[in-house]
Amino acid sequence: MRILMIGGTKFVGRHLATAALAAGHELTLLHRGRTGADLFESQARHLLADRDDPEALTAALAEGEWDATIDVCAYLPGQVTALADALGDRGGQFVLISTSSVYDPEAPGFTEDGRVHEFDGPAPTELTDAAYGGLKVLCERVAFDRFGPSTLVVRPTYVIGPWDHHGTLDYWAHRVARGGEVLAPGDPDAPMQVIDARDIAAFTLAAVADGRGGTYHLVGASATGTFRDLLEEVRTGVGAADATFTWVDDAFLIEAGVTSAALPLWSQGDPAEDLTSTADPAASLRAGLRVRPVAVTARDVLAGGAATAKAMSAEREAELLASWHAR
Repeated sequence: MRILMIGGTKFVGRHLATAALAAGHELTLLHRGRTGADLFESQARHLLADRDDPEALTAALAEGEWDATIDVCAYLPGQVTALADALGDRGGQFVLISTSSVYDPEAPGFTEDGRVHEFDGPAPTELTDAAYGGLKVLCERVAFDRFGPSTLVVRPTYVIGPWDHHGTLDYWAHRVARGGEVLAPGDPDAPMQVIDARDIAAFTLAAVADGRGGTYHLVGASATGTFRDLLEEVRTGVGAADATFTWVDDAFLIEAGVTSAALPLWSQGDPAEDLTSTADPAASLRAGLRVRPVAVTARDVLAGGAATAKAMSAEREAELLASWHAR
């Protein structure tokens, strides 16, 4: 297939590009040339443009025709509109990498037709953490409106794996590998769903090859996984049998000024965030999603080198554990 990818040089996009090339597809990458600009130099065609500049986008895409267009980095509905304007009918099947943050669920076990975030008034014109999910909803609606019913929307949950610049699993893989007493935040039975970026890539490319459209959330293999399950899998994957977990209350950590920036994947006891991690994966599993164990991802992340996550230091962790035990 001839595939146009918007992005493709950072994390999820990099895995998509790697898998597409490995499968023998003809790949064109449109990006700004700021991150991973030297990746796939001889393997893919590179178009340099800022997608937020409509004239530059139109000029970059003036020639060419593709069987599929995969948009990895649309965060504002206007970006999808501009891409549709620039491509016309030359882009083939459109694929939008969205997010499970679109959901505003009412109960655990929700499916792809579950309630999503809606803005009470006019939609924001700038991306913020609070507006992220609602803006992705609007991106999805523009995608179906402009590219038609063959559009494929993929809604991943927390994405983990090699090359993750967010360090989502990075901190835990390296911390647990050091062994000893590990500070584990919040409720061990808090819901937790994650997906390896490589599994997103495999599912997406297989769906495109089959011409499958529709909406799928990619949230792992279970609707009932927990934070405890995840950390125990990490321990298995990194081979740290001597690592033990001390679960520290949400309230204690919050009062101490700790945030999820220091302890990735911690919901800080937010019920809405916890509920979002209870999606039913049945539809994506029926459609061919294959999910590798977190243990395998943790092993691969650890093998990737030094931790990149700017998370909790060993000194701060020891200080908090001492305070917790002394309370």
